[in-house]
Formats: sequence, C-alpha cells, structure tokens
Amino acid sequence: MVTNLLGFGELSALLNARHISFSTNSQNSGFSSVAIDSRVVKEGALFFALEGAVCDGHSFVKSAFDKGASAAMVAENKLENFDLENIAKKSGKDLIVVENTLRGFQDSARVYLKKFPNLVKIGITGSSGKTTTKEITAAIISQEKNTVMNKGNLNSETGLPLSVFEVRDHHEVGVFELGMNRPNEIEELSFILKPNISLITNIGSAHIEYFGSKIKIVNEKKSVYKYLKDDDTALIPENDEFKNELAKDINAKVKYYGASSFNELKKVNPLGLDGTELFWAGEKIIFALPGKHSLEDAFAAIAIAKEVGVSNNSIKQGLESVKPLFGRLEIVRGRTTVIRDCYNANPESTAKAVEFCDSVEWNTRKIYVIADMLELGDNSQAEHEKLGAFLAECGADKVFLFGKEIKAAVSYLQAKGKNFSYENEINTLSASLNKYVKKDDLVLLKGSRGCALERLSEMLTGEKNVL
Repeated sequence: MVTNLLGFGELSALLNARHISFSTNSQNSGFSSVAIDSRVVKEGALFFALEGAVCDGHSFVKSAFDKGASAAMVAENKLENFDLENIAKKSGKDLIVVENTLRGFQDSARVYLKKFPNLVKIGITGSSGKTTTKEITAAIISQEKNTVMNKGNLNSETGLPLSVFEVRDHHEVGVFELGMNRPNEIEELSFILKPNISLITNIGSAHIEYFGSKIKIVNEKKSVYKYLKDDDTALIPENDEFKNELAKDINAKVKYYGASSFNELKKVNPLGLDGTELFWAGEKIIFALPGKHSLEDAFAAIAIAKEVGVSNNSIKQGLESVKPLFGRLEIVRGRTTVIRDCYNANPESTAKAVEFCDSVEWNTRKIYVIADMLELGDNSQAEHEKLGAFLAECGADKVFLFGKEIKAAVSYLQAKGKNFSYENEINTLSASLNKYVKKDDLVLLKGSRGCALERLSEMLTGEKNVL
C-alpha cells in the first residue's frame, strides 16, 4: 500500500489555501507523489498546474485526473476560465486553490520538509561544478547514511521542489544542488530547503547575463547561507577571489575548504586522463574524474562529508566509486580519444578545460573544438575576445571554433598565426573535423549545452551509441 505524503486538508491548512473536495474515496484524502507534467502522473499524485511560457498547466488538469491524480493545485484566477470545479466534480477529485501555483508548489515542498526535522540538509551552489560536487558528496555520504539527492540537474525553481518530495522517513541526509537562472532564485530555493550545511563551489561568470557583474553574482550566490542558524555551517572555497565577501554577515559557523584545509591530505599525483591519485589518511585513493577542477569539486564534497561526520574509509570508498557524468570532462575512447566537456561552458570552465588538455601528455596531436559560451549577455563580445587571446596561446595543434558568439575570437587567433578554422553549421564542422582528424588524436569538445557538441562523438570515435 502506498503511503500518502501529506493530507489535502493538512496541506491546505499549512498553506492557508482553499480546499475543494469532491472525493468519494476516503483513501484519497492525501497524495503519494507529485507531478508538474500530466504525462508522468502516477496514481494518487498531486498535480501542480504551473503556468509556463508556452503551456498553462491548468489546461491539463483533466488529463492529470484521468491518469490517476487525486488532486490538483490550481490558481484562484483560473478556476472559472478552465471550468476546474466542474472538472474536479465530474472526476471525483480535489482541488487546492492558491494565488500562485509556482509559489504554492515551492511552499508545499518547504512545509513537506518540516516533516523530517532530523534530516541533515545540504545546499550546494556555485558558478560551475555544483552537479559534480553534489554527485561526489552523495557518493561519499551514502557509504554510511541513507542519502537522497536531486536527480540529474533538477536544481531549479521547479526542479528543487520535485527533488524535495523524494525525501522519505528513512533518509538521514539530503544533498541538494541549487541552480540559478534569474535574480533572487538562490534565495527562494534556500528558503524552501533551509539547509544545515551550505557550500559555494566558486564564483565565475556563469549567468552574468542576468546580473551584470561578478559582485552581484556573489550577492546572489551567498543567499545559500541566508537561512543558516547558529549551529549550521557555511563552507567557502579558500582560494576564491571573493572569499572575504562571501564570509560577510553569515549567522552560522564559517569554514574555508580546499587542499590546505585537510590535515588528512598528504599528497596529490595527477594521472592525466585517468584522474588523480590521492594519499588520504594513510590510504591511496584513485579518483577517476580528470582535471584540477574535478579535484576541487572532490575537495568540496570531502568538506561537506567531514561536517556530516563520515569516516575516512567512506571518503575513500565514495571517491573511488565516482564515475564521469555525461558531458562533464567525460573521456570517450575510439579511433580518437574525445574529452567531452560540453554540458555547459563559461569563461572559467572553458579556460580550465583547455588548461587541463594542455597539461595532458599526448604522443599525437591535440585538437580543441571550442563552441559558444552562452548566457553572457552584454559581456559576450568581450569574453569571447578574451577566449580568443587565450586560445591563441594554447597547446592545440588546431582549434576549431563553432557558433555565432565565438566569431569574436577569430581575429585573435589570426593575429597569432594559430592553426584554426571557424564554422557556424554543425554539418560543416563535422565534415571539416572528419577530414582533419587522424587515429589516436586527442579531441576536446567544449561549449555550452545549446551547441550540443556531443553530436560529433560518433564521427570522432568511430563508435556507435556513445551518447
């Protein structure tokens, strides 16, 4: 028998919402799951009718009821236009009526979390590395404790609430990533979660389109510390240029983390594409994610794990269990070896990927495919010009530039006489690469998600099903 997460009457009271019930089944007095997409509704779900830019979820209330939803949360001003009371009455289902369904969804997640006062809640944000840090953190802590985390990158204004509803009584620790696509979003998500341990991975230029400057990004990101209490912990990267600004006005314990903050860390040996060898608390650990920035993500995860109180053995077991995530410095081997780092891109992460590839010892050629860094707004021209100057000095035998924004980099590579080509069509890029690459070349794919550079994988490796 599926246990209800919350009763409709209880939730309505907690939200000060109006509860309209047409249910004739006493077992339908609550919900056992949640959904914001009527296509994935399960029997006994509470469907949240969210208003999107293209579709209005109120149009799908009947579909959700037909799929088995027990109730829907709807907006007061939509009741009449969508004939929702009549739909609920005919279906024998319930409505929870609020002013704004997105806020109602978030508030529902917030009050739901109050059912688990013993859950240690961890909030992770940053300009880059937060998904990897979340995955490593969960891998370590789950060695000892029942752990729940966001699936994939469900870290947004809707993704975090969906993830929160995955918490159950047996969970001891919740590891949650908080993303940001607009001003005030981190504060809203932090208000939902109210973490006990909050960590910022770094401050970079990601999403500067929405904020205009890094210091504004600092103020937004540090909202993850806003709801910490006296006994809670704020973790700040020890080498970040904004660490002092991040530490201001925090009403909790402040700790800095990084390589120098761990007495257990004795030695670090880079292994190139095979990751890093660590000597930790007298034990050798092979951490499979390559690159210095992956190691920085691991240090962030270790800092969290130590706050939770897990053992050194669990840190070892967790780190050794971690595998690369899709598109995040992922190594794909075939006729060429491809470093697929194309899940996202900003100036900092692109520079780190190039620096890593430059550092890798390789017997044949290195080819860098560098695509647009999106969401840079008015800074796009200047940042792509800086990238051009940087790429002009890189260790690639040839650089392939791809996209509209990165055209700003072309003149800088030309001025230095760097071997490069520029393309703005994926098929043309693929043909040029296919003609140029040779067996055993090393190829970096780096660009924003919207450029979808992974489409080149099969051609480059000669292997099918590499996505």
